[in-house]
Amino acid sequence: MIALHFRHKINFILGVMCCVFCFHSKAQDKTIGQGSTSSTKEPVKKHKIMLIPFENRMYLSEIDFLINKESKLDAKQIKAIMRDGLNEQFYKKLKSKMGVVDLLDDTVKTREDLASIYRYLSYQYQKVPSQTNYKAPGKEKEEKAIEKGQLNVESNTDSRFMNARLKNATLVPYLYRKFKTDLYLFINELDIKSLTGSPADMNANNSSRKIIMHYTVYTYDAKEINSGIAETDLPATVNSPAKIINVYFAQLADIVASRIDKALLPVNN
Repeated sequence: MIALHFRHKINFILGVMCCVFCFHSKAQDKTIGQGSTSSTKEPVKKHKIMLIPFENRMYLSEIDFLINKESKLDAKQIKAIMRDGLNEQFYKKLKSKMGVVDLLDDTVKTREDLASIYRYLSYQYQKVPSQTNYKAPGKEKEEKAIEKGQLNVESNTDSRFMNARLKNATLVPYLYRKFKTDLYLFINELDIKSLTGSPADMNANNSSRKIIMHYTVYTYDAKEINSGIAETDLPATVNSPAKIINVYFAQLADIVASRIDKALLPVNN
């Protein structure tokens, strides 16, 4: 009698557990698959990217005197607002795709980490890689030739960009452990250039200006998955920091974000 009662009790408990499990499974299916829709079509926010701003010395602008004329900001303030504004545009663009850590968001907390990053970072001018069939730039051999008994180094007219090189291979694994970020966007250099005329003539309506950003994207295992330059034209009439940041820096963020998306696509063998 006791054995029969015990057996009925066990069957009852197992039945309740089965119902709970089935309910939990259906709830999970609804969350992941949204009914009959395949879960593979749902966006997966599995990546987390860190934004590393350019060093102060890597800001090269030929229009700061015009920005000063319009905004009354001094050279140090202009550099700071451009540096922060570029990171801000990338944060806005990428936050809908993945987690983002902006090292300029709280400089009190990240000052030491940013200093360590710069300490273990070096820069190298390299050929701008093709974005159609991207391959990370490798070490280049210097072409030399002998002419009339003299050793001449052949000039290279290929377009170049400032690439970030890691002097310490443990840098990104350290950042990965601390911030749980698996992608790293190094903004290496920001140039605002005049392509025609002298800088003093750049407020003329027929002058040509361009914003050029040099960048490198690494993974948590220090693999370079994309790099190069992103550029956009800057009208001669635009000298407002707010408009430069909100319109033209946003265009740079669009360009690089689409390249990061492409770099993260699975490779079909």
